Amino acid sequence: MTERPTLSAALAGCTIVIAVDRRSGELAAALERHGATVRHAPALTIVPHIDDEALIARTRELVESPPDIVVVTTGVGFRGWMEAADEAGLLDALQPALAGAQIVARGPKARGAIQQAGFTADWVAESETSTELGEFLLAEGVAGKRIAVQHHGSGADGLDELFGEHGADVVSLTMYRWGPPPDPEVVRRSVIATSVGEVDAVLFTSAPGAQEWVAAARRADVLDDIRERVGRGRVLVAAVGPITAGPLEAAFLDPLVAERGRLGSLVRAVVTHFGGGHSVGLDTVAGRLEIRSTGAVLGGRLIPLSRAGIAILAALFDARGGVVSRTSLQGALPRLGDNTHAVEMAVARVRESLAQPDLIKTVVKRGYRLNTIESVEERP
Repeated sequence: MTERPTLSAALAGCTIVIAVDRRSGELAAALERHGATVRHAPALTIVPHIDDEALIARTRELVESPPDIVVVTTGVGFRGWMEAADEAGLLDALQPALAGAQIVARGPKARGAIQQAGFTADWVAESETSTELGEFLLAEGVAGKRIAVQHHGSGADGLDELFGEHGADVVSLTMYRWGPPPDPEVVRRSVIATSVGEVDAVLFTSAPGAQEWVAAARRADVLDDIRERVGRGRVLVAAVGPITAGPLEAAFLDPLVAERGRLGSLVRAVVTHFGGGHSVGLDTVAGRLEIRSTGAVLGGRLIPLSRAGIAILAALFDARGGVVSRTSLQGALPRLGDNTHAVEMAVARVRESLAQPDLIKTVVKRGYRLNTIESVEERP
């Protein structure tokens, strides 16, 4: 098999969890081309409704009595609807039934699916929210109109009730459901790994997936640890759009949100974060220092370190030039017990790996500190 060319080393040393089912291979390949190591931990699966009798029945209703308005909330859902109609032999009849309707989309991915099916989106919600979509249609007036609403996998979003309360005849369609994760143990291991510093970033492409991953962290009793790491800039959580970001914000995880709501935009945001100097770092006498799950980036160069070496350097990094006692470093390496000599050996090995003997300074009778450049403010 031909290897994909490497585009950059911006994500070298980064371990990235993708809590994604759909298009996970595409997302992983894009991240790997920038040097990342990817761990798959889909928090949910998509269960298609291809054979759902209710979906086919409602599609027939729309063929017999065409809608005035079609609301498309997700690209994958609209494509699934067209596939289900084709499977049932209804596509040829459905297309003209929708041709005369006003078609509105909740974001660019939904618009893309509409265009792919041969239709034109008459209006697109710039915020990619159902709230904006609902407000737009209510302003136009929905009383007495027949509205077909295609829902995303997490079910109703309030649009059916909203339009019904204002006098519309609503036909509700759901093309897929969210099912349980393919391997709950993989998800559990991913949240634990994130909580102990073995992960640099976690990426999400759906609100239900984000919500379930957060729930898994809560069940494993590590959500507070993850929240603390996110707050210190040691773990990045990133969402494909504002809807996906909702459950993360509710859990106080402060996500990075892609600008355009697409996978490519999500990858660019993560690459820019790690490759553009936006991750937390320190300016030292040996250059800018950033910590990764597999080592350190010093002066723009990745230096692989052992788990013990990363723990030592991370403890010194968190002190931001302050002195860290040998006892505290023993705490970062709990298996050392009371062996202070082992701490000294671990520090020596880190110095050797970094090839910068002046970067970690020994403070006599007190401990160690990083040799940082004074009066340099912390970067975001």
